[in-house]
Amino acid sequence: MSAPGGPPRRGRHASDDATGGVPASFWTGPGTPTAGEYPPGSPVRPGSGLIDRGDQTGPLVEPDWWSYGSTDHPDHPRTGGTDAHGFGRQHPSGPLPPMPVGIWDRLGPRAGSAGDDATVATARVGGRPDDGNDRDEEVLADSPASWEEQTGGLEVIGANVDEESPRRRGLRRPRRARTADVPPTAAIPAQPVLAEPPVAEAAGPLTDDEIPVVPYDSRHDRRRRRRRRRPFAILFALLVLGGIVGGIVLGGQKLLDLLDPSSRDYTGSGSGSIDIRVNQGDTLSDIARTLDGADVIASTGPFVSAAKSHPDATGIQPGVYTLRLKMSGESALELLLDPAARQVSRVTLREGLTVVQTLALIAEDTGTPLEELQAAAADPVALGLPAYANGMLEGFLFPATYDFEPDDTAVDMLSAMVVRAEQAFDALQVPEADRLTVLTKASIVQAEAAGTEDMAKVARVLENRLADGMPLQLDTTVNYANGKGGITTTAADRANPSPYNTYVHPGLPPGAISNPGEEALKAVLAPAEGDWRFFVVVNPDTGETRFARTGAEHQQNVLLFQQWLRENPEG
Repeated sequence: MSAPGGPPRRGRHASDDATGGVPASFWTGPGTPTAGEYPPGSPVRPGSGLIDRGDQTGPLVEPDWWSYGSTDHPDHPRTGGTDAHGFGRQHPSGPLPPMPVGIWDRLGPRAGSAGDDATVATARVGGRPDDGNDRDEEVLADSPASWEEQTGGLEVIGANVDEESPRRRGLRRPRRARTADVPPTAAIPAQPVLAEPPVAEAAGPLTDDEIPVVPYDSRHDRRRRRRRRRPFAILFALLVLGGIVGGIVLGGQKLLDLLDPSSRDYTGSGSGSIDIRVNQGDTLSDIARTLDGADVIASTGPFVSAAKSHPDATGIQPGVYTLRLKMSGESALELLLDPAARQVSRVTLREGLTVVQTLALIAEDTGTPLEELQAAAADPVALGLPAYANGMLEGFLFPATYDFEPDDTAVDMLSAMVVRAEQAFDALQVPEADRLTVLTKASIVQAEAAGTEDMAKVARVLENRLADGMPLQLDTTVNYANGKGGITTTAADRANPSPYNTYVHPGLPPGAISNPGEEALKAVLAPAEGDWRFFVVVNPDTGETRFARTGAEHQQNVLLFQQWLRENPEG
């Protein structure tokens, strides 16, 4: 409608009496609302007398329920349609301020809706009802959030999420739009209420950036859980990596063992105890096979490789070694080179000892009973004595250093010495037919010479006297025949008819009178050049020996020896 004579007005109700079609008593009577009493979004403009309420005009009759002040009274049920303010009834006399929206009004359908399935969007937080000012629309159009307005007021999930701004812990996001904030110009349809997780309320007001997005965005919780799990994840990754590396190593070792069984090797120095014998003449490969067969090492390859790189490995001596089971190849080699690991009884036989003296020394150093050694010496066949020895053991117990194992018998010990004597003859290339003669001469040279420098001269004296047919007349042979020691003889000693008495019998005795060494053998094989027929030690303390060509010269040397005897009566 328009006032007479004036331009038509849009969006406002006007009357000629400036009351807007409402009696003046309504605005001026008791209980007239003031500006501060109008609720936000009310169509009544305080002080203007104007009410924006759509296109409806004309006076209305006030119904009975109006004096109650609400449409929720049970005596006044809602009937009829819905007006522009969301009420089911309208004021009978004219536009009035809208009454508070009741619960049933908010749950009721909107007028003009197509059905119960129609959806009415709620207002965005911070928005305000349209007051008819187009300026707001222009501002909103240029606002960064104008796209939200273009959605029809629909709430956009995650619209206010700021991925780079931190969110406060323990905050519960308030609902963006509550029913009490909805202006009365929009009807609120019934919507299902989603239960929110019970979290602590913020201590103070929240800004839009601080409002946590729950349950639409859980990335903050995911990052927090990731940070909490990070140490455990790192530890788990390290364990997995260690397992993978260990598996690769073990798998590679297994594969290598399958491809090359000789490359298998134990780790560490082993455990337990086992005795291993290294035989005379064993090579490194022979030793490795012995160790492998006894489970000292896993295979021959690692031991042989370690032995080839060790300069002392070729010096491993025959004998019994105390090793351990399941040793690495390198550990087994180091133990074989350790003298403490070898179980031996070492016996050193010096040159010039007789069989009787030798047996006593062996018994003392090895703990073998002397009776066992004497019984073994009486059986030359068991000892492997050569036939040309004529059953005589003297001279065949070669002087050297011997290492005997705990399980070596008396026969084993004496047999080893006989073998060593034969090796010496072989090394000097002495014909077998001459060996007994050479051995006998060498035993006399060994007993008569005071030192190695005189051996070749003594050997020459023997050759010259034998060549001349002279008796040897050597005190050492007489003492052997009498079972004595020393450097002198008596008349009774020299009267002994033993074939070893060179005062009585010409030529050489039937066999050796001691066990000579290699130097004596060499002296016999290569005597010194000279025409000496006599010799005598004039000073036994220093070993000084005088050689003479004639008997008279020799007699002068004998006087020097007798003088020493007078000075040393105990000899």
